[in-house]
Amino acid sequence: MYATLIVVAALWGTATGLLLPRAAYRLSVEPEDPWRDSCPAGHPITGPAGGWLGVARCVSCATAAPSGTAESSGADVKSPGVGTGHAAAGPASAATDPVGTATDTAAGPETGSATDTAAGPATGSATGTAAGPATGTAAGSETGSETGSATGTAAGSASAAAGASSARVRYAPSPLVPLLTALVCAVLAAATGPRPELAVWLLLTPFAVLLALVDRAVHRLPDRLTLPLAAAAVVLLGLAALLPGGGGGGNDGTGPGGSWPTALLGGLALGACYFALFLINPNGLGFGDVKLALSLGVVLGWYGWLVLFVGAFAGFLMGSLYGFGLILLRRAGRKSAFPFGPFMIVGALTGIVLGALAGA
Repeated sequence: MYATLIVVAALWGTATGLLLPRAAYRLSVEPEDPWRDSCPAGHPITGPAGGWLGVARCVSCATAAPSGTAESSGADVKSPGVGTGHAAAGPASAATDPVGTATDTAAGPETGSATDTAAGPATGSATGTAAGPATGTAAGSETGSETGSATGTAAGSASAAAGASSARVRYAPSPLVPLLTALVCAVLAAATGPRPELAVWLLLTPFAVLLALVDRAVHRLPDRLTLPLAAAAVVLLGLAALLPGGGGGGNDGTGPGGSWPTALLGGLALGACYFALFLINPNGLGFGDVKLALSLGVVLGWYGWLVLFVGAFAGFLMGSLYGFGLILLRRAGRKSAFPFGPFMIVGALTGIVLGALAGA
């Protein structure tokens, strides 16, 4: 056990984990919506790197705290049309916004999971019905009841989608995220030791945690993260293989260090497997999971084919157990969807730790 190395890794995880809630808030939107650029109260998000770096705290909202406004709490204010890209839909639809337990509809190539047929349509329909007549009545006095009813239904559906998405992500600091990131980094440091690939694991960990947060919130794995993560894993492990003690594992990934050629093949193999599963059942696996499999295959393949199999199988096993648990508790049906990305990432973490310990 390398105490100093573990402490440094934990501090790195804590520091980077403090920055993740802001990025998760900005990225947790529907595929057709732009990234969030304002806090729930409508104040612009500013800071380094175009506002992407920084803690999840709005200075303007904090300044307004003595006035007792809703924005000062740091919670996500259910205010249609503010910071979400959706227009306001009237009092009736705003009242139904707090229904945030519905699972968002998965759409587009970046979607991380399939459509939730159990909760999503019911929520959208109920909200649209509530908002439709109210808006329709007002509009009907001028343009006719038929046009007003259609306008109300469309506005209600848009408001329901915005409310469900925003209810899962709060623009406020979270002590659990830095704690989780620090714990993962410390475990990786304890298992890997002072080998070159440890630097790669520590650099990739915050992005993996961020992907898990976004997928959990909106069932989406953005291309802005998945594709660069795969490229970064290839490049960084290639550099690690050039350092002493970095690439001594041979083609089978055994021995101290790992194998860069096997890492490349592992990424292609796992990505191809997920792509085949996507073609077989596109409603059960999102294409974002396929892109995430590329980077996870690279990092698992570094320690050999056995570690790749163990890490991939662990992800499927944990995801399956979670799904069966929801069904047994009657919290989901057989066709209900849940984010699979977090289980893929935890499975990959399991494989990396076992591979690092075996090669120590």
